[in-house]
Amino acid sequence: MRTRVVALEAQTGRRERPCSSPRRLPARFISVDTSPTPAPDTTPRGTPRPDVTAAERPNSPKVGRSGSGRHRSGTASETTRSTDTGVGSTTGRPTDARRAATDARRAATDRPTDAAARASRPANARSTSPGLPTAAQRTGSGSRPEKDRTTGGQVPTEIRATTGDGPTENRTTTGQGPTQNRTTTGQGPTQSRTATGRGPGTAGTTTRREVAAEPPTDTADATGPAPVSRRRRTLLLLLALTAATSATALVLGLLSWAPDPPEPTRPLTLAEGERLAAVRVTNLRDLRAGVRITAGADAARIELVGWVDWSRSLLYLDVGGPGAGAERGLVQRVGPVLVIRPDPAAVPTPAAPPLLPPADRWRLHRLAPGTNLAPVLDLLLDLAADRPDQTQAVPGSGARWIAQDTVAAGPVDVLEASLPAGPPHRSPAFGSTVAPTPSAAPASTDPNGQTRFWLDQDARLHKLVTRLPGVGPVTMILNRADRPTLRPVDALGGRPGLPRALTDAERRRLDRLPARLRAQRGATMTLTAPVGTDTNLRGAGWVSWTTGTAYLAVADLGVPDRRTLLRRDTAGLARADLPAAAAGGGTAEAPGRPPLPPPAGPWRAQRSGGDDLNVLVEAAVAAGSVGPPGTALRVREDVTAGRTVDVVEVGPADARLRYWIDRDGSLRRLELHTNANAWAQLDLQPAVVPRLTPVPRPAAKPRPTTPRPR
Repeated sequence: MRTRVVALEAQTGRRERPCSSPRRLPARFISVDTSPTPAPDTTPRGTPRPDVTAAERPNSPKVGRSGSGRHRSGTASETTRSTDTGVGSTTGRPTDARRAATDARRAATDRPTDAAARASRPANARSTSPGLPTAAQRTGSGSRPEKDRTTGGQVPTEIRATTGDGPTENRTTTGQGPTQNRTTTGQGPTQSRTATGRGPGTAGTTTRREVAAEPPTDTADATGPAPVSRRRRTLLLLLALTAATSATALVLGLLSWAPDPPEPTRPLTLAEGERLAAVRVTNLRDLRAGVRITAGADAARIELVGWVDWSRSLLYLDVGGPGAGAERGLVQRVGPVLVIRPDPAAVPTPAAPPLLPPADRWRLHRLAPGTNLAPVLDLLLDLAADRPDQTQAVPGSGARWIAQDTVAAGPVDVLEASLPAGPPHRSPAFGSTVAPTPSAAPASTDPNGQTRFWLDQDARLHKLVTRLPGVGPVTMILNRADRPTLRPVDALGGRPGLPRALTDAERRRLDRLPARLRAQRGATMTLTAPVGTDTNLRGAGWVSWTTGTAYLAVADLGVPDRRTLLRRDTAGLARADLPAAAAGGGTAEAPGRPPLPPPAGPWRAQRSGGDDLNVLVEAAVAAGSVGPPGTALRVREDVTAGRTVDVVEVGPADARLRYWIDRDGSLRRLELHTNANAWAQLDLQPAVVPRLTPVPRPAAKPRPTTPRPR
């Protein structure tokens, strides 16, 4: 694009100074703006005059008012120089004859240039281009603006020149649109705008106030909607069409979707049969697992959460659900022995029990026939054995592969087979004093006689679904990663240990135990004795090793409003049954100590031994006179009442006693293995014992005398 910039010359108004060389404010270019400008305003602003060519315009001087040389107003005289790209304009104001002579000389000098410009201008320079607005030249006098507009090009080009007494500014803009040439004269700064380009040109003279008041040009109405708006509407229509098509395809796909048919069941392969046969061996090898069980339906449903330890036949569960009944709360089981810690106020939904079980309120419990809990616990313990079940691996067993599934631990195979038919062969727990009693497997399962096992590739059982007679559907979920070490409660023997022979120090403490107890003189006693499935005893009293006397009040949890007073001294054992208020009061779980002196009542004498309570009390009294008989073994180290003790077991297998001896040689607890395969405890705390008076005994009746014959 060719653009010729014509600089406008400013005159200062002084004599004998050329107009092209202003003294104070030289003309200069300010900026070049190539951005498009709006279409020119065609509103008439002055009296139009006929077009005058450059040849017909006289280059006469302008006459202004006399003064000091600063001309505030005058007649506008304009000389337009046309080229192939635009129009130029020069403005001057001679004031006297000398200025006129100077202008004449300059006109003579510039005339060849003007002639060349007219020769190079095409014949139709003033015609309008197709599709563009027509040119208009408007000339005003005085303070009216004068504009000369010529249409051509596409991008506006603007040159601005300012003359006057103030700063002179010349701005040149090149482009392909409308061209404007504006010359402003006045007392203040004067602006002259000359635009060249391939588009229309505009020449005029305006004052500063009119230039500021001229409104901006708007071409939106002339050119119609912008192409950007049309593209935006087209894009929105395309997006709406795409969304509608996608929604239609999705609906049609959902209506016509059908799940893939399941893979048909088949008999087990040899590898799958071996995995199924090794399930119980794998459970015994893994020792422990977390378990969550749901058994029964509707109002008879029970829920169990906790752990199973197959290596010791130990269960530790929290029982809940609407059908829990009297067993709601914590449950522990070792072999056939079951103890519970009932909590009737517990929420129906069970939670994982605490790893360290509470020490109080445990009682020996017998499950009533027909309850849902007993067969579920039997099934859970029967899932471990020390040898594979070969009946599961034979081809004619009827076991089948059902499907593949995914559990939290990963992919598994769902196998359908019957439960083990024979009793499990469990290894007894090392150091355990409870001989596990094998329990028979359930007689039947679901109506088809089948149970579903979720097994992984390592023969680990993750889920089991079956039906038990009298219970209904049973679902067991095993967490193989949740395998903490479980601690049985004291009624089940406490935590396991490694029995060993006594060291010399331990043997000396055991031999010096009677002398140590006599030096202490006495202690308080607290009894916790699960001696039968329906008999759980609690008691409190004293023992005096100096006099060889024990006196305590015993309560049975099954008969909370009655107490049994038991006294053991050198005369033997005596008992009396009294109401709770007359025998020390308290609750059945924590009875008070017996009254002193012993109340008169139906005391009855008993033989030594006989039941577990008599054996335990007599062992406590005898510990202050003679050492434990038989061979002694150290079972483990334990803690009671904040003191570290050595648990030493002595006596025959049918009447084992455990002595809890601290490092000072004091006896802290006596334990007796009862006939119910549980452990009874008698806790001893050294204390000052009151004088234990003997119980009132009935007076001996005199014998009837018969007269002697004479």
